[in-house]
Amino acid sequence: MSRAIEAAPIALGIRPAELSDASALAGLMCELGYETRVAEMEMRLDSILTDARYKTFVAVNEGKICGMIGTVCDHSHVHNNVSGRIIALVVSKTKRRRGVARQLVAVAENDFAERNITRITLTTRFEREGAHKFYENLGYNRNGFRFIKNLPAAAD
Repeated sequence: MSRAIEAAPIALGIRPAELSDASALAGLMCELGYETRVAEMEMRLDSILTDARYKTFVAVNEGKICGMIGTVCDHSHVHNNVSGRIIALVVSKTKRRRGVARQLVAVAENDFAERNITRITLTTRFEREGAHKFYENLGYNRNGFRFIKNLPAAAD
């Protein structure tokens, strides 16, 4: 079994996202496989950045955003306390395997801990086997499947 070679870690600054980050975040969403226009990301961020349940952190290297993590906290019908969920994690293709994602997850976990959230969930596509191994290496366990059904949009 071959193992991917880790490149040298890079110097990062991690900070909360701002509306002015929309262009960079739209580009990262495209790299993740979700075609996103800048205007769409601006609209999303406009809602997300004003909702206290959501947090978005960006990783910055040499003045450019090279990664992001988005989280949300929710009440549950099946648990008594609030859960945290990682809803997006992406690192620019040119900066992968250099510790960026690991640092972003650590920032998100610290943020959850500061808010007394002790259970974190996330989903990832079946074909993203590298992501599965990454999360397992960070102590996350597989525990089920996610099902999706797209409903038709309401008429305009």
